[in-house]
Amino acid sequence: MKLKNAKIKILDLDLRGCLYLNNFSHSQRVALFFKIISRAGDGPFWYLMLAIVWGMQGITYSLQIIYLLLGGSVGTAIYKFLKHKTTRPRPYQVHQVIVLGERPLDHFSFPSGHTLHAVMVTIVLGYIQPVLLAAMLPFMVLVALSRMVLGLHYPSDVIVGALIGAAVASLIIFVAPLLGIAL
Repeated sequence: MKLKNAKIKILDLDLRGCLYLNNFSHSQRVALFFKIISRAGDGPFWYLMLAIVWGMQGITYSLQIIYLLLGGSVGTAIYKFLKHKTTRPRPYQVHQVIVLGERPLDHFSFPSGHTLHAVMVTIVLGYIQPVLLAAMLPFMVLVALSRMVLGLHYPSDVIVGALIGAAVASLIIFVAPLLGIAL
């Protein structure tokens, strides 16, 4: 019975957090800002950061870039697997008071793939070129917030996405020297 009550409390906190953050999207300017962040966080910003790292490291860094892209695909595979196993509906699909600020890329909510990739890329590229953290860290936080402000994710989706992203990033960094790849 205690486990059931704990689950109910967690779901209640999840909904409250989602409602609080989604309330900011009632401002058209705020909604547009986070829509732009969300779209850029779907790839363009991170590919730009990857290109900058490649430029800073030199053309001979090609093998490492391929390794990083393959490592990133592990994160994608994990989040797609979890989305199809958990089939958690998105907040706007369940709660009519939640305003949808951006069309989702897929149907399910858990975990946040945008946040997973934002955290993963920030950690890995920040490890390689710490100077880029000044741009990547704030953007990473804004991407995570955008997913809730736009009504696409609950806080738990974002938190778990961030944890998976951090775990995959750590794996990418840890495994590289074992494969003879110098990041």
